[in-house]
Amino acid sequence: MSFDLLGLRAELLSAVAAQGYTTPTPIQSKTIPVILEGRDVLAGAQTGTGKTAAFTLPMLQLLSRSPQETRGRLPRALVLTPTRELAAQVHESVRTYGVNMRLKSTVVFGGVGINPQIEHLRRGVDILVATPGRLLDHAGQGTVNLSRVEILVLDEADRMLDMGFIHDIKRILKLLPMKRQNLLFSATYSDEVKRLADGLLHNPEAIEVARRNTAAETISQVVHPVGHGRKRELLSHLIKKGDWRQVLVFTRTKHGANRLSTQLESDGINATAIHGNKSQAARTRALADFKSGVVRILVATDIAARGLDIDSLPHVVNYDLPNVPEDYVHRIGRTGRAGANGMALSLVSSEEKDLLRDIQRVLGRNIPVEEIPGFKHEAAQAPGSANREPERRPERHLDRPRRTNSFSRQPSRRRNG
Repeated sequence: MSFDLLGLRAELLSAVAAQGYTTPTPIQSKTIPVILEGRDVLAGAQTGTGKTAAFTLPMLQLLSRSPQETRGRLPRALVLTPTRELAAQVHESVRTYGVNMRLKSTVVFGGVGINPQIEHLRRGVDILVATPGRLLDHAGQGTVNLSRVEILVLDEADRMLDMGFIHDIKRILKLLPMKRQNLLFSATYSDEVKRLADGLLHNPEAIEVARRNTAAETISQVVHPVGHGRKRELLSHLIKKGDWRQVLVFTRTKHGANRLSTQLESDGINATAIHGNKSQAARTRALADFKSGVVRILVATDIAARGLDIDSLPHVVNYDLPNVPEDYVHRIGRTGRAGANGMALSLVSSEEKDLLRDIQRVLGRNIPVEEIPGFKHEAAQAPGSANREPERRPERHLDRPRRTNSFSRQPSRRRNG
């Protein structure tokens, strides 16, 4: 199928072609016509399949149908995202695809000054991209009016639920008009997302282009068993032996990310860390250096798992396995995007066998195990084998709030500024 067959305006087709895209991804070809019909959508697809363009392109077209005099005043489309990086990424897509449209947009998130955001809102916008916490800050100060919103997009809805944003979302919904189009996009199609959708969407079109919680087929996955104390040594060995030039490495904690990036530097490998304790300016700079090749290794916590959009990223490494198995899918989804091939490696110690087992249960299959000569596991076995020796499950940290099982319980609240 060609983009020409989706019913998009010439201005949008021109912007898409300028980015070098000729064929829509499955989520785009299935979703764009439904959104253009004005229907609510519940869409699930693995990361890296073009979900952002799937709602951005039809949203721009629908808003452009309004009379000129109604544009650029109060926001008519609201896109909610869980992280600052993802908000910035979505806004960049809005600007890129809307380059030929006379529509105004802005993005608001925490970690940066609020006054420039207030000025942009005062001038008027058609499309507002926001994180829940900072949007409520603006609402509390009376600097944003959401009474004219026609389209609401919840992007990465499962991540927002994991981060404890459900009550913020409910507060925001009360600020919106009852009659509107609702689009809910999610990398995983969890039961929590389904419950949110049931209370938000009206007769939605359910679109799922991949089995729930699956990683892209273009991603090769492997587990390297290794003792916990030798993980850094193995990582340096793999990077140097393979001459890897661009690697995204995930750790479980912010302190661990800082420590690992410092250790890699001492090994002669250019590295930097990105996590929630870094200022927004530092995070933006680190990501820019990584994308440009100034920095070879970007060490990140899960806050970066959704918001990083890096073309042709060849390697993702799980230095620590995540406590929440679905986060494994989000992490490795940073590679193998838009049809490109990618490699996801997990360095797994004996203490993480239970975490690996949970991840494989979510994936519905085992991940191939490959021992690296010279780094054989101390217990002389691959993770997940039949050793019944008692083990301690890694503790949860502030990088990952506990998931709640129902909306009636008060989750730990994590605000984006």
